[in-house]
Amino acid sequence: MTVASTPELEADRQYLIALIQDEAVFHGDFTLSSGKKATYYVDMRKLTLDHRAAPSIGRIMLDLIRDVPDIVAVGGLTLGADPIANAIMHESARTPRPLDAFVVRKEPKDHGRGRQVEGADVAGKRVVVVEDTSTTGQSALKAVEVLRREGAEPVAVAVIVDRKTGAQAAVEAEGLQWLAAIDLDDLGLEPQ
Repeated sequence: MTVASTPELEADRQYLIALIQDEAVFHGDFTLSSGKKATYYVDMRKLTLDHRAAPSIGRIMLDLIRDVPDIVAVGGLTLGADPIANAIMHESARTPRPLDAFVVRKEPKDHGRGRQVEGADVAGKRVVVVEDTSTTGQSALKAVEVLRREGAEPVAVAVIVDRKTGAQAAVEAEGLQWLAAIDLDDLGLEPQ
């Protein structure tokens, strides 16, 4: 289990855990993006786009990545990573180490500059990929693949909720650090 670095940040984390339990965990029959079946679904977009949760998410995730050296930007595969990266960017602006944000498109644009990574210039830079939840790690790894192709150096994947279903192993197998702010034990849920 992860614990935040200060009592104030841990209070933020506990607040977010309560919000997730109350408003973002749905029980029923679900198919995850990985194709796997589940009896509950953690819908973090409900909270990453919510004014009550976004500031806490920014502070908690910024704290989670605080020891990753020399990173300059955070982001990931659109759409799930976008509000997280923006929350981190806004919170980091108040620190001595501000971070920029980037968005990885699923496909390169077919017009304009034809970019697949928007926002911060990532070429030659150390970056962290963020996600709301992860089951297999494939969304994060797709972002990592695109970032590497663009010349970036992804060094870690940081998720709000770790479903404990193999994503960590897949990410670490690619030589990346795995960081999770909240896991299923925190939410009182069993891995599926």
